[in-house]
Amino acid sequence: MTTTTSRAVPDPAERPTIPVWPDTGQIFGLSKVSTYEAVRRGEIPSIRVGRRLLVPTAALRRMLCLDGGRPAA
Repeated sequence: MTTTTSRAVPDPAERPTIPVWPDTGQIFGLSKVSTYEAVRRGEIPSIRVGRRLLVPTAALRRMLCLDGGRPAA
């Protein structure tokens, strides 16, 4: 049986960043609180732009090994 996420990780060329919530949380199947806690702990890569927390899709794809290779350390 193949497992898929409820949302696919977008191509960085099309969408360089995605919101922490709900997009990234849904990719991981996490609640809102768990998603923000994972960002706070550094388990999910993020950048802050003003008041917004965003996740770079290229870093997320590397982390999940979606583009081949090994996960970023």
